[in-house]
Amino acid sequence: MKRTTVLLALTIVFSSVAAIANSNSDPRIIIKDPVCPSSSCISVGTHFSFSSPESGFGTVFFTNSSGVSWRNLKLLESVVAASAITCSSPDAFMHCSVTTSGSDITTIFLSGIGPSFLGIPAGHHFSITFGGWPLGGVEFTAAANVPEPVTLTLFASGLGVILVRRRKRLRQL
Repeated sequence: MKRTTVLLALTIVFSSVAAIANSNSDPRIIIKDPVCPSSSCISVGTHFSFSSPESGFGTVFFTNSSGVSWRNLKLLESVVAASAITCSSPDAFMHCSVTTSGSDITTIFLSGIGPSFLGIPAGHHFSITFGGWPLGGVEFTAAANVPEPVTLTLFASGLGVILVRRRKRLRQL
């Protein structure tokens, strides 16, 4: 009976410690398609660089001046690990994934368009909202319309099948 009570008490203590340890705010990033406030949007093409606000919190406004609609957006930074970042993109993209490569480069990849998710159309404004990022600002490099990682593999596979079929047909003649 005494062992059970001690075990239960330790479980409660360790659970509360874990809850408190996880209560710190992780860096989060939100990409939206809003109205540009008082012409303060920065015009950007498919490749651009920017910094998060120095306070670690705030919103940066942009305009897609590339002439093409963006079906995905890739953001790269090397300060915050992927496991610490929360990412969302209401109204613009369906999916937001965050990964860190072997060279400690964190990639935030926004993708997926559909009836409710239009990506970022040409000439439209978009914002990136930061919360809980390191003080002093974090440098980002961005690229729009980056092919999905397996696109080239799928293309090469399809091309290979077409070439093999043509070769077989030529041999039959």
